[in-house]
Amino acid sequence: MFLALAALGLTATAPAFAQSDSRDAQIQALKTLVEKQQQQLNQQQQDLQQLHAALSQLQNQQTQQQAQIQQTQQAQANVVAAAPSASKPSFTSAPGLSVAFHGFIDATAFSQTRSFTFGNGQNAEYPIPKSAGDLSGVDVRNTRFWFDLTGAKVAGNWTGGAHLEMDFFGGNNGTGAYSQQQPLPRLRQAYMVLDNPVSGSNIRIGQMWDLMFPLDDLPDSLSHIAFPLGYGAGIIGWRFPGIVYSQMLNNGSEGPQWRLDLGGFSGTWSGPGNPVNYVSAGNAGFRPQIEAKLHVEMAKDWLLFLAAHYSQINLTGVGGTEPAPIKRQFSSEAVEVGGEWTPGPWSLKSVIYDGKGIGEIFGDLSQFGDIKDKGGYVSGGYKFTPNWSANVFYAISKPSTNDVIEWLDNGSTGLLKNRQVAANVQYAVGDYAFALEWIHAILNTTTNGATRLSTGGNQVNVSAIYKF
Repeated sequence: MFLALAALGLTATAPAFAQSDSRDAQIQALKTLVEKQQQQLNQQQQDLQQLHAALSQLQNQQTQQQAQIQQTQQAQANVVAAAPSASKPSFTSAPGLSVAFHGFIDATAFSQTRSFTFGNGQNAEYPIPKSAGDLSGVDVRNTRFWFDLTGAKVAGNWTGGAHLEMDFFGGNNGTGAYSQQQPLPRLRQAYMVLDNPVSGSNIRIGQMWDLMFPLDDLPDSLSHIAFPLGYGAGIIGWRFPGIVYSQMLNNGSEGPQWRLDLGGFSGTWSGPGNPVNYVSAGNAGFRPQIEAKLHVEMAKDWLLFLAAHYSQINLTGVGGTEPAPIKRQFSSEAVEVGGEWTPGPWSLKSVIYDGKGIGEIFGDLSQFGDIKDKGGYVSGGYKFTPNWSANVFYAISKPSTNDVIEWLDNGSTGLLKNRQVAANVQYAVGDYAFALEWIHAILNTTTNGATRLSTGGNQVNVSAIYKF
């Protein structure tokens, strides 16, 4: 009985032992799998660390290569800088100074029905009586360049600078067949500048435009730049050595900007004596030209100015030994008013003057004597598009007939009246501009005071300009 029960118990516990062995095997298999995966993970981490190290080494190599390249380039630059250079030169100046080089190239192809006073082409103003024969040519003498120097420290709020300007109306290199293609440079302006932006003060010393020349109110033309339309026949003023003091009257304030200019300039006259050696009547006893100008400007919409001129002329010359024709001494006087208004696409400009004895500043149709003169100009322009514009112009100079006749052959050449009309169409794009222009002038003259001669002349021209 006992043996039967024992056999029955053994038979009942056998499956339990079998199940326990199976679980142990599974656990062992899982442990083995985990250990294997752990080994793989450890291997991947090692591989990743090696990859990071390789990348870092590559980056270091690239950094070193770039540094070597920069060192090589710097060494090459140092060698080039130290070696004599055959490349384009650069401007150099004193420490703290800046130098600017600007100008323009201007070419005009023209055709005229007569010869004109001051010259043909780009400096034609009014016709020469009894001249005959059509003529044509190409003129580039307007071409101009200038240097501006700024930034020199002087004292306090004052800084210094200078302006040097030249064109090619200095005559021709000889009189032969090829001289016309070799125009000579001409000094236009050369002055130093002292500027105080805090007080609004400015001083210019040297050769510059006098205050009667309407520098900021000139007619629009691409052919007549150095010699503006109407110059000497409605527009007066010239360049002289001298000094100009300018003062902003409401410096730093808003609204219209007021400026007062005061100037003193070297005297000049046609004679007696040598007008290019400081011994003419304008220099006798050092009689400077004294001028003043009141200028007001509102943004770019409009400007107005009032200018005055005075000097003394002694026709006995330096030393007082020359015989004086007509009068021994008289004054040169003039008053001038001008302005510009630019409403929208329109541009309106005008200048009028009244004076006497103003041949020295291109008045009296460049005749010299105690001659009264009235004149001026008016012009209008319209801008059709940002590129296309048109301008019309009229100028007149009317010296006193009695004075012209009185001074005939004593400084007067018998020029009684000139009228000039002009019209042009311009196309501008970037720094380039092109124009077609027509100019017509009528000059009344006399040779003996009794007879009268009217001379008309025309010029048609095509111009191109590049500004830099």
